[in-house]
Amino acid sequence: MTGFRERYGASPLHLLLVLCSFALTLNAGVRLLQGDTLGVAIWFVGAALLHDLVFLPLYSLTDRAAQRLLHTRQDTEKHHQARKSWVNYLRLPAFVSLLLLITWYPLILRKVPGYHLATALPSEVFLGRWLLITGALFAASALCLITAIRRSRPTPPPPPAQNEGPARRQEPPPPGPILSKPPDGPSPQSR
Repeated sequence: MTGFRERYGASPLHLLLVLCSFALTLNAGVRLLQGDTLGVAIWFVGAALLHDLVFLPLYSLTDRAAQRLLHTRQDTEKHHQARKSWVNYLRLPAFVSLLLLITWYPLILRKVPGYHLATALPSEVFLGRWLLITGALFAASALCLITAIRRSRPTPPPPPAQNEGPARRQEPPPPGPILSKPPDGPSPQSR
């Protein structure tokens, strides 16, 4: 077993799961291409080209614009890092919201009639629900940002107590026995 693990780099269970995922992908691909092979191939190539040539530059430019909008020249390195992390709290809800819009835009923008039977919902509800989901995503992100800011603040030192004055330094007692006054009776040496 250790020889297999050394040659493959992982356990036999990992290999089994990888082979099952390849088989599932192959099965889905064969079923997908049975109907309209040329149409599916054009759709995949078009989607890849549309993403790489249009959407990737578009959201890269949008991200750069958001970073420049938040940029000031007097930023120190610490503030630069904090500002950079704030952008992430905008990226995630914007990404999910746009992904939902791209996926469901025919229903959101009421471009496809006749989905009432498939969804059991009137076509007027999709725009409102998408806006509600978008608002909830940004609100949750804002709460996460506020929590992160509060956690990153240093805790202030506790205030000094009201009753106590300034702390006095106490001198340690010198070594050896100290007699502040002579003993009252005869000394032990005189007996």
